[in-house]
Amino acid sequence: MSEWVVIYTDGACKGNPGAGGWGAVLGYGGRTRELYGGEALTTNNRMELTAVIRALETLRRRCRVRLHTDSQYVQRGISAWIHDWKKRGWRTAGKKPVKNEDLWRRLDELAQKHEIKWIWVRGHAGHDGNERADALANRGVECARS
Repeated sequence: MSEWVVIYTDGACKGNPGAGGWGAVLGYGGRTRELYGGEALTTNNRMELTAVIRALETLRRRCRVRLHTDSQYVQRGISAWIHDWKKRGWRTAGKKPVKNEDLWRRLDELAQKHEIKWIWVRGHAGHDGNERADALANRGVECARS
């Protein structure tokens, strides 16, 4: 387990809720794989989480991953907030149910299988990997609309 798998993810939503899409770009050993999909009625946060989940689901063995997201919701959620949510039985500090609990549980399960460095990048700032993931997420929106 030496080389890092590099992943860029993004979610998009036209209306919130509305038609949504997700995209992911995975790179390893000089190869690139692109993934995308969409849902007819969803939220941007659900698409951000789905992009990460779908990317991690493609990994067939334990990997070292550098995962780039422009979603502070995803990056902070998985790096910090999730620990307290789990301790409180998937409740927020205000004792309300955690939104998107189903996706957070799945992401938590997948994240435990890998060594992941969670990296936040500013969206729409000209970063090639993020821009490509954004384009794929928008392609997913178009698929969801058809």
